[in-house]
Amino acid sequence: MSQSIVLRGASRAFRTVRGSVVALTCVACAALSGCGLAAAPCRVVSAGLKIVPVVGHAAATPTDACAAAIDP
Repeated sequence: MSQSIVLRGASRAFRTVRGSVVALTCVACAALSGCGLAAAPCRVVSAGLKIVPVVGHAAATPTDACAAAIDP
């Protein structure tokens, strides 16, 4: 009997987590809608390049320009 109570509790927790994931996904899609979605690859590459010491910011300049042109 106690096992079924535990399973019901786990199921309720899973639904709560699943609902949170769905809500976060909807918020992310709304934030990236339109031109923001098209500029996302440029922004991700730019952020990756900026990690590189010394030359990272200079190397990321073209990708920053790309993102700025797509999503002003």
